[in-house]
Amino acid sequence: MRAISAFMNGVTKVNEWVGRILAYLVIPIFVFILIEVFLRYLFNAPTVWTNELTQMLFGLYAVLSGGYILAHRGHVNVDIFHATLPRRVQATVDIFTSVLFFIFVMAFGWFGYEMAKESIATWETSYSAWNPPIWPIKLAIPIGAGLLLLQGIVKLIQDIAIALGVKCPNADETGEAGDTL
Repeated sequence: MRAISAFMNGVTKVNEWVGRILAYLVIPIFVFILIEVFLRYLFNAPTVWTNELTQMLFGLYAVLSGGYILAHRGHVNVDIFHATLPRRVQATVDIFTSVLFFIFVMAFGWFGYEMAKESIATWETSYSAWNPPIWPIKLAIPIGAGLLLLQGIVKLIQDIAIALGVKCPNADETGEAGDTL
């Protein structure tokens, strides 16, 4: 049980760390958009790089933050009925629906890996006027899928413990990652 708890804590800590680092990407995204707006509308001198760079940074933000969001139960749910159920029943439903989650994440990881492998092999660039390398962004896709998969395993373990009525040291009564991290 100690090894499982250590695994759960380790995965959640990694996703917590990644999520907190990624949160700071909002600042340069905001700054680059402001630069573009000022240059374009005040000086009539648009840039060729700000739009593409903000899209790339947001792409990193989106694909790498999935594990952090899952650890905090922040993904969108249809909670009309689910939220009204007792916590143990919610956990049981989540166990059965986790099959769909794992199919999605495995496909996301597989296709992301194939895309990243091909992109790295050719040192792919965007082919725009600015032409930055985009293989690092594509490499982030399978990494993000891996982080999400690991956090999904942690959530599944938490749900199994809650459904069985076993105290799970890594989750509070809502199932969210607890203060043991």
